[in-house]
Amino acid sequence: MTPILDVQNLSIDYQSNGHPLHAVEDINFQVQKGRSLALVGESGCGKTTTMLSLLRLLPAEGRIIGGRILYRGTDLLRLSEREMRDYRWKKLAIVFQGAMNALNPVQRVSDQIAEAIMREPQITRKQALTRVGELIEIVGIPANRAQQYPHQFSGGMRQRAMIAMALACEPDVLIADEPTTALDVMIQAQILSLLQKLQRDLGLAVILVTHDLGVVAEVCDDVLVMYGGKVAEAGDVETIFNKPLHPYTQRLLQAFPDINRPGSTLASIAGHPPPLDDLPTGCRFEPRCHLSSEICKRIPPLALEHDAGHYVACHHVEQ
Repeated sequence: MTPILDVQNLSIDYQSNGHPLHAVEDINFQVQKGRSLALVGESGCGKTTTMLSLLRLLPAEGRIIGGRILYRGTDLLRLSEREMRDYRWKKLAIVFQGAMNALNPVQRVSDQIAEAIMREPQITRKQALTRVGELIEIVGIPANRAQQYPHQFSGGMRQRAMIAMALACEPDVLIADEPTTALDVMIQAQILSLLQKLQRDLGLAVILVTHDLGVVAEVCDDVLVMYGGKVAEAGDVETIFNKPLHPYTQRLLQAFPDINRPGSTLASIAGHPPPLDDLPTGCRFEPRCHLSSEICKRIPPLALEHDAGHYVACHHVEQ
């Protein structure tokens, strides 16, 4: 099956005082229609940078230096900025981290969602507002609340409104960057259930950026574990959770509470992710790895296929 989105050898640098900092190196992944992919890892591992690059929304100092981002076979990196506007929101849409606080406080919610729809010149305001009512109900907000202002919405409702805005132009791919940040546990569950329902009902491909492994286990089909801007491990969610092979993935899972192991001591990972201006020569995880050896210090491991669809970048994993 041809993927909706196919990212190949994506590499991204940030310029700092005239020197390039390697934020993302040789990232590869695919997303299929109706499936969800989680990008997981600690803060600073390159998740958000990767996500922003998909829509070419990197900050001014960011630069994509290699690779391809194929949307249904079209390389988005070869498009002009004018051509790229036909893909943002219409083909790929995004819900930013902290998006529930991004609504304009002096505009009605309906007007803010309608603004995205009315980018198409043939759409009238009346048609746009009709569509807003449909979108609001799709995300679980009563249509009669659409005319209210953001301060009249709860945090969960504002997050739902932002998801409605992302869906306004009927994209194929929905990218969500930490969509449950700052929400209480019950509202988090509702937002995740909503994303699952949208994925199923609309056939969306969903990319979820998160550090919460509980969220990944509940809503995602595939997982890409990132560390230091590179792929550590990738595979379907069952494989990653039940047969993790990379030491970093293993430690992440051991640090997560398991109801099947009551009273067990949670693992921790000593140290911190490497700064971009002082990356290790070999494996990025080597300074913190309990399996570190001499080859790990000298040679960066490649992400090789261990089993069908299961990729691991570690010298200590037999391929």
